[in-house]
Amino acid sequence: MSPRTVPELALIAGFDAGQTHTSCRLSEANSDVVLAEGQGPGLCHLAAPDGPSRFRRALQASLDDACGQLKAQGQLRAAAIGASGIEVGSPVQGEAQALASETLGLTLPHVVVTGDERTALRGAMGHHQAGIVVISGTGTIAVGRNAAGIEHRCAGWGWLLDGAGSAMDLGRDGLSLSLAMADGRQPESPLRARLWAGLGLAADDPQAAQAIKALVVAPDFGPAGFARLAPLVVAAAAEDDAAAAAVVERSALALARMVAAISQRLELAAPAVWPMGGALKHLELLRSRLTANLEILCPGAQLLPPAGDACSGALSLARDCLNNT
Repeated sequence: MSPRTVPELALIAGFDAGQTHTSCRLSEANSDVVLAEGQGPGLCHLAAPDGPSRFRRALQASLDDACGQLKAQGQLRAAAIGASGIEVGSPVQGEAQALASETLGLTLPHVVVTGDERTALRGAMGHHQAGIVVISGTGTIAVGRNAAGIEHRCAGWGWLLDGAGSAMDLGRDGLSLSLAMADGRQPESPLRARLWAGLGLAADDPQAAQAIKALVVAPDFGPAGFARLAPLVVAAAAEDDAAAAAVVERSALALARMVAAISQRLELAAPAVWPMGGALKHLELLRSRLTANLEILCPGAQLLPPAGDACSGALSLARDCLNNT
């Protein structure tokens, strides 16, 4: 008697590819059950000298890690990638699509590459037909979708131009304010000592301001360096430091304006709003001030817990891709 043949699994993959790491989640094509999840390195903008190679490595490593956890053989049939820095309709999106197709061994119609904010929206929505996701982490971006399937994004145009509402902005604005306090342009508050201590500097050190000037332009500081100061700014605001509270209020207002602009553009009445990202998850005061500003700028908007994450949204897009080809 010949051994029983076990059919090969038809797999789909959903990737969440960020600048620090990449996650790959595998599922059967006809099931919502997650079979495995793997991790890989992060990527950078495709226009960077090592952009294409890092993109390939992020996809391949995370897929290999996920496949190593499978208990049966499978063949990848479709994939969707939500990646940092991918603008919908741009030449970069087309380049990424071709790279993903080649790396994963799939034909172009069976691969979707889009911005990670789009996969975050798809994951957050669950069974909702419309709504808005607002993301505040190191950076910030918001995107919404109406019942007709039309999407609109706001903000997220890079930290040098458009970081309002992000942890990076909270940290940078707080640090900038502390320097103004140090040289007498702003009234002194406990915020300065708190932030400078967070950088390992003493508030009474006459060389501290010059040290900060040098620190923030160091190659390893960047947006993440500012973002690490955000919890200190929010903690000071929660202790009634008026200067810190003003910084938090500006960021919360910026996030609320993104939601209001999307709601108006997509004609969404009292939209569902899904807050995502580390700043909105961990900085309670920022989240509560966002809620308060939404009551004014977008009456009826409801902050809801996301149904799923960006990886689950990517899986959903991959399943649609397979079913529509």
